Amino acid sequence: MLSRSCFNLLNLEDYSRAADRTRLPRVMTVPGIISDFDDDSVNVADDQKSELSETTVSSVNQERRIIVANQLPVKAYRDESKNGQKWCFDWDKDALVLQLKDGFPADVEVVYVGCLNVVVDPVEQEEVAQLLLDKFRCVPTFLPVDLMNKFYHGFCKHYLWPLFHYMLPVTSSYGVRFDRSMWQAYVSANKIFADKVMEVINLDEDFVWIHDYHLMVLPTFLRKRFNRLKLGFFLHNTFPSSEIFRTMPVREEILRALLNCDLIGFHTFDYARHFLSCCSRMLGLDYQSKRGYIGLDYYGRTVSIKILPVGIHMGQLESVLSLPDTAEKVKELREKYEGKIVMLGVDDMDMFKGIGLKFMAMGQLLDYHPRYRGKVVLVQIMNPARSQGNDIQEVQNEISRVASEINHRYGEPGYEPIVCVSGSVSTQDKVAYYAVSECVVVNAVRDGMNLVPYNYTVSRQGSSYMDKALGLEPAAPRKSVIIVSEFIGCSPSLSGAIRVNPWNIDSVADAMHLAVTMPDAEKEMRHEKHYKYIKSHDVAYWARSFNQDLERACSEHYLKRCWGIGFGFGFRVVALGPNFRKLSVEHIVSAYNRTSSRLILLDYDGTVMPQDTVDKSPSDEVIAVLNSLCSDPKNIVFIVSGRGKDSLSKWFSPCQKLGLSAEHGCFTRWTKDSPWESCMEALDLDWKKIALPVMEHYTEATDGSSIEQKESAIVWHHQEADPDFGTWQAKELLDHLEGVLANDPVVVKRGQHIVEVKPQGVSKGVVVEKLIATMSGRGKPPDFVLCIGDDRSDEDMFESVACSVAKHSLPDKAEVFACTVGQKPSMAKYYLDDTSEVIKMLQGLSVASAHLLPKPSHHQVSFERLL
Repeated sequence: MLSRSCFNLLNLEDYSRAADRTRLPRVMTVPGIISDFDDDSVNVADDQKSELSETTVSSVNQERRIIVANQLPVKAYRDESKNGQKWCFDWDKDALVLQLKDGFPADVEVVYVGCLNVVVDPVEQEEVAQLLLDKFRCVPTFLPVDLMNKFYHGFCKHYLWPLFHYMLPVTSSYGVRFDRSMWQAYVSANKIFADKVMEVINLDEDFVWIHDYHLMVLPTFLRKRFNRLKLGFFLHNTFPSSEIFRTMPVREEILRALLNCDLIGFHTFDYARHFLSCCSRMLGLDYQSKRGYIGLDYYGRTVSIKILPVGIHMGQLESVLSLPDTAEKVKELREKYEGKIVMLGVDDMDMFKGIGLKFMAMGQLLDYHPRYRGKVVLVQIMNPARSQGNDIQEVQNEISRVASEINHRYGEPGYEPIVCVSGSVSTQDKVAYYAVSECVVVNAVRDGMNLVPYNYTVSRQGSSYMDKALGLEPAAPRKSVIIVSEFIGCSPSLSGAIRVNPWNIDSVADAMHLAVTMPDAEKEMRHEKHYKYIKSHDVAYWARSFNQDLERACSEHYLKRCWGIGFGFGFRVVALGPNFRKLSVEHIVSAYNRTSSRLILLDYDGTVMPQDTVDKSPSDEVIAVLNSLCSDPKNIVFIVSGRGKDSLSKWFSPCQKLGLSAEHGCFTRWTKDSPWESCMEALDLDWKKIALPVMEHYTEATDGSSIEQKESAIVWHHQEADPDFGTWQAKELLDHLEGVLANDPVVVKRGQHIVEVKPQGVSKGVVVEKLIATMSGRGKPPDFVLCIGDDRSDEDMFESVACSVAKHSLPDKAEVFACTVGQKPSMAKYYLDDTSEVIKMLQGLSVASAHLLPKPSHHQVSFERLL
């Protein structure tokens, strides 16, 4: 269920009080197809075509990438020469969203959408926006101060950030609990971003790439307006396990918003696995790996998953290394720490960076190894905090306290074991510290990626100027050591690093000792391995790979028809084949009236009976409509089900003329009084003695699973089991059964939450073939076929009907309607939304039969009674 206020979340009046509101998407109420060009949102866009054409910042045919991030890659400042009255801007060369441009083809234009890191007065906003668009191809999103505080400092930094780093707000004093006003500010801010994207987008050519957790619901706003938008998202943060993520009151809204993308990127497999697990557990979605790509099927659209850690900008860092000033700074630091072994830490002021734990490990090192006192120095560069609040102050106090204790205990005149460098430190100064450090320690307890080890490795590679400053030969081997927490994103890619559990102080201290005592040859080997990887997997490689996968993920957009359905954050796009149609009652009744030999085939569960009902017996309404259809002598009506013949016989005992096909066609009877016919002359069921004990073993080992024994088959159900464990066990059971039953005349198949063993040659498709052949053999080949089902086994029926048409087993002018229940990929050419629509359609046919049937005369009634 959507949360209390979600009905109107997509239409919140944003803080900027925009005059026009975005309307809710239409829901289909008529048969047929609603294309992109029939959608309300596109009609709005059509009204604004002239406006969009004026604001679009490139020619129609030029390929572009619209990069959307919380902050624009520009620095803003006042021009002091003009009394500080004029805004000036420069590129922020350290911004990742600017660096990734190197991965795009040269002829691709890049447009940026995001916030500025300064507050611009409303009277200046239009002028600033035009300047940024003309000079930097940037589109600023001006968020009012109160909205920014609730959106960024409130929901993003004090709710989402801790939660995504596994910190639950168990008490009101420990973290920030969910606040609906902050959530609505988050939604409203994302809507403003969507409006800005819409101002500049060229739908036919542009790809939109959204970055990070600040904008996780933006995809829904964009997809709602244009169904075929080419949309990618990359999460630069961690993604927590399902046990953490499921605590969010708006968990489904965020998941469904992300699934409105075509491609979702993560730094590591762990983050992607957690996301996929959330989709499975909370939305019931399964994923598949095909030719190396992971994909989620979401209402006919394939949402691709990308796993690739971001890299650094090699050229920028190498240019800093080549500056003479950098070499001078390196020389100064070398002299300052002469005779000492320097270990380095570079971290944001953040509760998750583990700085205090790192200091404790340093104290442990000096305690266990007194010989290092006066020789080993830990230099800690602390970047300014990105947010505000008591938690930041507490972290600062803790760090200062631990550092003071260790310096007091182990320090001496002219020597401090821990040197804290606070405030803003330039990239050049950081490079100098990297160059003189024998080891870098990245001790975060949880971090999305962290590029410090990458920057450190490249800085240790040095340059010609650096070699002179350090007195090294140009061809001298380089060496470096990395101590990295196993809980950060860069850890899997650094195979030569010393991985540690930051919570284990002794382990980190031992790693520091190993780094100090490691032979030079090993340091050189580790450095070479890291440098090769970092150089070949830079930010351009990352952007190029994501861009290629985004193009691949969007390649089939115009091969399918799209529907936009749902309210609020339940909005999604259904993408289906171009010939797929909703079954119109008027259309099928018209065909029904023109025909004289009709075959009606109906699945049971999920077709005429809803899946979620506890009582599986048919309702009086179902019995009545089936009896009405069966009373027409032109009709042959069959229930074709996977259920056993005893259940079907009992449930449909009121239906005298109804045909039944049980256990997927293994047993069939034409009417209530006719005998059951087996599709096989003599069923060999000895295989059950082998299969049943195997299934019983898996049932005992899988809580929530069960076994259903049929006369001809055995089914293992895992719908009530843990989703991940049940799927895992089902795969194992499938392999196990295929192995032990390899020489038996059976088929082992996986279905929706089931593993089934049944005799070979048994399927619903075979039933359809036999029924058509029997009717043709009696001289009444069906000129009207209606086949309705909802799951995988029913696809066999649809395929059999299609083959009968292709082989001319049916009359040339036969009316054929293969219909699936629910909008999803299928071999059927028609669909109905749910079981209620199926019943209404069948009632429409029964009414047509009642009008067509001649009223019996008195003599006819008497004759029927005599019979």
